[in-house]
This record gives sequence, C-alpha cells and structure tokens, in this order.
Amino acid sequence: MHRPLCHLGRIVVLIALTRAVAAAQAPGAGVFPVRGFGAAGDGRTLDTAAVNRAIAAAAAVGGGTVEFAAGDYLCHSIHLLSNVTLHLGPGATLVAADPPASGQPGGYDAPEPNPWDQYQDFGHTHWHNSLIWGENLENIAITGPGRIYGRGLSRGFDRVASPVEALAEHEASPPPWDGGRTAERAAPVEPRPDLVPGPFGYPNARDTLPAGVGNKTIALKNCRNVILRDITILHGGHFGILATGVDNLTIDNVVIDTNRDGMDVDACANVRIANCSVNSPWDDGICLKASHGLGVAHPTENVTITNCLVSGFDEGTLLDGTRQTHIAHRGGPVGRIKLGTEAGGGFRRVTIANCVFDHCRGLALEQVDGGVLEDVVVTNLAMRDISYAAIFLRLGARLRRPGATEPGSVRRVLIDNVVATGAGPEQGILIAGLPGHPIEDVVLSNLQLHCSGGGTAEQAAREVPEMAPDYPEPGAFGVLPAWGLFARHVANLQLRGVELRAASPDARPAIALDDAAGARFSEVRFDTFAGQPAWSLANVTGLHARDTTGLPDGDLPAVSAREAR
Repeated sequence: MHRPLCHLGRIVVLIALTRAVAAAQAPGAGVFPVRGFGAAGDGRTLDTAAVNRAIAAAAAVGGGTVEFAAGDYLCHSIHLLSNVTLHLGPGATLVAADPPASGQPGGYDAPEPNPWDQYQDFGHTHWHNSLIWGENLENIAITGPGRIYGRGLSRGFDRVASPVEALAEHEASPPPWDGGRTAERAAPVEPRPDLVPGPFGYPNARDTLPAGVGNKTIALKNCRNVILRDITILHGGHFGILATGVDNLTIDNVVIDTNRDGMDVDACANVRIANCSVNSPWDDGICLKASHGLGVAHPTENVTITNCLVSGFDEGTLLDGTRQTHIAHRGGPVGRIKLGTEAGGGFRRVTIANCVFDHCRGLALEQVDGGVLEDVVVTNLAMRDISYAAIFLRLGARLRRPGATEPGSVRRVLIDNVVATGAGPEQGILIAGLPGHPIEDVVLSNLQLHCSGGGTAEQAAREVPEMAPDYPEPGAFGVLPAWGLFARHVANLQLRGVELRAASPDARPAIALDDAAGARFSEVRFDTFAGQPAWSLANVTGLHARDTTGLPDGDLPAVSAREAR
C-alpha cells in the first residue's frame, strides 16, 4: 500500500530539518553554534534572525546551549526560550544594532502594552524593547566570558545614546572602545501628544520610546531559575539588566560599565548577586526595586549581594583600567547600591556584605511608596570618595502605588563594619523618617566615617525641610546641620563603636537628633572643635549614653526645645 505523496513530503522535510539541526549542533550534542544557523559575526551583517533560529532549534529538542564563537554579532531583539543557555565564548561580542531611522520599520521589538504604566517610568514598564528579553520562562542562562555592547540602545531619552554622555559639558574624543562611531549626541525621540500622564506623571513623552528603539540590554519578566554569569556589559542603555518578577535569580561574576542603571532587580525573590563589578556614573549600580509594573504589590525578598564593587568612574574606564574621573554633574557620580525608589511592593530579608563603593554615592535604603523595608543586614563595606551621604535611610510618602494612603515602614536594619573615607562636606549619615512614622530599630556599629568638615554656623542653624512626597535623594536635603549624623523621626536608634572624623574644623555639631525616642549610644567618639557644640538635640526622649563624646554616662533627661551642647 502506497503512502500519500503529501505524507512522504512531510517526512522528507522533517528528515532534512533534523539533519540541518544535527549539522548546526556540531561540535557536541546540545550545542547550537549560531554560525551554523547563518550568523556572520562580522559586525556588519544583521544576525538577529540567525540567532533566534538557533534558540528556537535548541528549545525544540528540549533545551541546549546556543554558542557564539569569536566575532561581533550585530542584532536587534533576541528572544530567549526556556531551557536554553546563551554562551558568549572568548572573543565573542553581541552588539546592539542601531534602530532604524524615525518612521522606518524594523529594529527592536515594540514595547508591549501595560495597563499599569501610570506607576513607574517607561523603562520599568516594558521588557520586549530590549536587545535580549524573555517572559514566562524557566531554566535559562546567559554565560561568558564574552561581551555585550549596547551600542545602539537608548538610555531612555533619545533614539540612540552617545557613548560619551558628558559631551555637552566636556569636550572629549570618542574612547577606544567606541568602535569608530561618532560621538555626536543623538536626536531626541519624537513628541507624543497622545500620551495622557496619570497622577505621577507617567506615561510621559520624555521617556516613552517608539517601536523599533531598544533601551535595555537584558530584560526578564516572570521567569524562574535564571543564571547570568561571567559576562561583560558595556554601554547598556537604560538598564544593563532588568529582572522583574524573577524567582531564583543568580547574577555572578558580571562586569557592567554603562551609561545609566547597571542592574535593577524588581519584585524578585531568592536572588544571589555575587562577585560583580558595576560602574554606572549616571545612575544606580546595583538597585533593588519593588514597582507596580506587574500589576501587583510584589516584594523583593530573600536577597544577598556579596563581594561586589560599585563605582562612578567615566563610562568605559573601569573596563580599560584607567578609572578616570572627568565626569562632573550635579550631585556627583551615582554608581551605588540602593533599595528603592520604586518600592510599593516592599523589601524583606536583604543581606549586603563585603562590598566596595569607589568614587560614587553611598548606600541608600529608601521606602517612599507605602510598602515595608525590613530585616536588612549590611556588613563589611569599604567606601572611598563618597558624594553626599555615605549612609542614607529614608521613609517618605510619595505613595506611588494603587491605594496607598499612608507611609510604609523602615525597621530592623543592622549596618556593621563600615569604613567610609573622603565623604563630602554636605552630609555624613542621614536617617530621615516622617512625623508619626519613625524609622525603627536601626543599629549602626563598628563604623568609621571620615568627612571633609568645613561647615559654617549658618549651616548649623539650618532647618531641613521634611519633603515627604519628594523623590528620595539625599542631595535634595541640602547641607545638613550636623557633619557626622543627622537623624530625625527615629525610634530605638543604636550606635555602637562609631567613630566620626572631620578633616577640617566644622561649626556644625557632629550629631543632631530631632524627634528621637529610645536612642542608645555606646563608645561613640568624634572630633570636637573649640567653641563649637558637639550635639544638637530636639524632641529627644529616652536617650542613653555610655563612653560617648560630649554626653555623660547614663540616661539623659528628655529634651523638648532645641538644645546645643
């Protein structure tokens, strides 16, 4: 009995496809070299389709490794699939291609619709408009030692970000890693009169990008069991890595030298970030968030950040080893570890240990959107050349999530074994809650803070505004009326084994407490200057001191009106 010809035709096609996949898999089973699927790797040919064919082939047989040999692979959006690893081998560079000209088709995938786009900016709200993206996946990985160069990505405000972000302020030649591209700043994105901003100003025309323009290097949404290891990201756009709603995430031995955020971990659980170096002069280095991008108030929880470096050197100069410091912008370089600002889902059980902050802003723990920030342990930090507060704890009332009407909470925070040198003169340590909503149960221990000093009597008398609904940036508080520690609206604050040093005389007190209940200070020592007060106290109750500069041992009487001593 003869089989129908159409059936035989399908068998022939299936055999041919099987042979093609087998041939492309060489040299080993489960390995899918992208060159076997048509990738040129010459830095001129667009390899997007070939790379996506290799990923689809690996997924079709249950999983495998998509391999990039040495070469430059020019791509637009790459679609990750479950059980697939992208391996960038030695000498391999995945290059983000430029978007098409305005009004032309093609380029990066269009940003997908999101009904919750009123609660966070465009970058946090969309994932598909990225160089590499995956959604609702499991068991995926991107491994090195190769590099990803986000040459054609926007940093959120234009079609393509210039590799030299400081050109408007500083004349500069394109750096050697520029690949010969011009250093001209790109044209801004077209205006969008159709956008209707919500109560928090989103969506807005300033950062909304059209279809075809990409703004993230790696974007993951609602995935689990993810590994990012041994890769380097240069010039990563708005985000080098954006992980939202990812469960069981490992980011290990990743180097990011970029023009905006290094990595944002948003509404994720069970996260391990280790052995990473992130240089991000224009935005945060390693940042935990808990936005409303998924439409739910999901916490970021069970997170460890260990053995990492964050810095704010000129972009590209961490990678080339020169670590230059020419960039000068308001507030100084960023490049820090931060919890916040998008924080409606809250933060729980976070450990930060054995990290270095170099030429950047300090540690920031912020809760301003009605969620919680609790059970955070920070140990063994070395900081140098810190602009604004070396340590910043903030409870505010921006309340950028649905139904939020009251401030959340910041409580149970332990910061231990910190050395900070070269801290700016404006601020040392800033802890700021709100009236009726104190920051609770904070312990600072075994800490050395070396400040510049030089403050004036006028600055010592300054009243610091509450700024409850404002963006939580320490620089917004201005020069503080204490050069070492300013703590307001706090309960059960403890300092143990803390040393504060000023390099030059300062007319401000070392420590100012305002609306503080149950504070305890043990072995707290700091520089004093002739004729200048050591302390400023207002609305302080239950203060206990032992072996502390400027205070007698024991329980101190309550202070209502402002008192200098």
